[in-house]
Amino acid sequence: MVNLNIVLLEPEIPQNTGNIGRTCNAMGAVLHLVEPLGFSIEDKYLKRAGMDYWKELNVKYYRDYGEFLAKNPRGQKVFISKKASHRCDQFCYQEKVYLVFGKESVGLPEELLLENQELCVRIPMSENTRSLNLANTVAILSYEVMRQYAFAGLKTAGFLPPA
Repeated sequence: MVNLNIVLLEPEIPQNTGNIGRTCNAMGAVLHLVEPLGFSIEDKYLKRAGMDYWKELNVKYYRDYGEFLAKNPRGQKVFISKKASHRCDQFCYQEKVYLVFGKESVGLPEELLLENQELCVRIPMSENTRSLNLANTVAILSYEVMRQYAFAGLKTAGFLPPA
């Protein structure tokens, strides 16, 4: 079974974080929020975007990235950046994986990317595209990890009642 973790390093936009919380619930993932946050966790936009899923969400908070690493020493840390050379669909994710995303305005710190080049992945996009929305990026990467594990633990079939 996949142990999927979504790490947001200094997120700035409450609506993105709320939508990411919904994705985490859909994936059975843990959401890790690394401060400083650009909003209050009581923010009405966060709660509206997260809808009623927020109260069910497994979310953990950290003062900084150092505390996150100290409390989560095991597991593959994968860094998402448009500067990465590895495509997200050609990367092998371990069963316990932490997908690390940077803040909306600037992404991840370049020093973190340089220290972890072999663990950096990108989503292919057109040359003219500066970036994708953070919530969309989290969804794309989360589903790619789960796809590689045949969506283990997720409901994979629906049912339409007869007409």
